[in-house]
Amino acid sequence: METTGPRSGELRSDLSEREIEIIDLVARGLTNQEIASELTISKRTVDNHVSNILTKTGAKNRVALLNWAMDNGKICRDGFNCCSLPEKPARTDRGPGKPG
Repeated sequence: METTGPRSGELRSDLSEREIEIIDLVARGLTNQEIASELTISKRTVDNHVSNILTKTGAKNRVALLNWAMDNGKICRDGFNCCSLPEKPARTDRGPGKPG
């Protein structure tokens, strides 16, 4: 049996780090042009990334993509539906002997 895309809820592990980064920027409400400026890449490159992301996730549009991203632990919104996103290294402002 042949399928044309991922089944609903299926997690695609072949999203690149850049694609995950773009999903986060889409979730923040940025346009493709704004994403291009933020990442210092061309709008055409962003257009290609977004198209690839939609294909890989099976999402039909940006709203469906954000629903997929929340369902699959790629984004969190205001502490709701938070997931196991890779943590950024914590700042180490604490000196020796200071509680952490």
